[in-house]
Amino acid sequence: MSKREQVERISLSLPGNILREFDEIVEKRGFDSRSQAVSELVAREIDRYTTSESDGIMAGTITLVYEHSKGDLKKRLSEIQYEHISEVISTMQVLLENHHTLEVILVQGRASQLRKISDELITSKGVKSGTMTLTAPVMPPIQYPTNQ
Repeated sequence: MSKREQVERISLSLPGNILREFDEIVEKRGFDSRSQAVSELVAREIDRYTTSESDGIMAGTITLVYEHSKGDLKKRLSEIQYEHISEVISTMQVLLENHHTLEVILVQGRASQLRKISDELITSKGVKSGTMTLTAPVMPPIQYPTNQ
């Protein structure tokens, strides 16, 4: 049996309307308590901040929405991914209505490089929206550097 982590007690003050909305979320998501929900939210924010500041090895996704019938956009997006084949692990495309495509790209590598790739993809002319989500790697490295 593992030792239970030491829990620290804090006090938190919130405006009434935010507390009511928070309580709804706690109930709808099935948290055992407010404390459990606050702990999960704080841990998620710490992870988000840490990954945004880190240049360590990260894993993540780049999500794009674009109109696939616009010029050579699909070709350009593919070229960018090929240029960064060491970091791009996998892609999935879903065709949406009105000639739109949702593309999710699984990436892994140094955070600064992943941000660069994300910026290149998201700022490509014709991409309607894009986001990148990084997390500390929870999977073993897919790509290994070669000794050259």
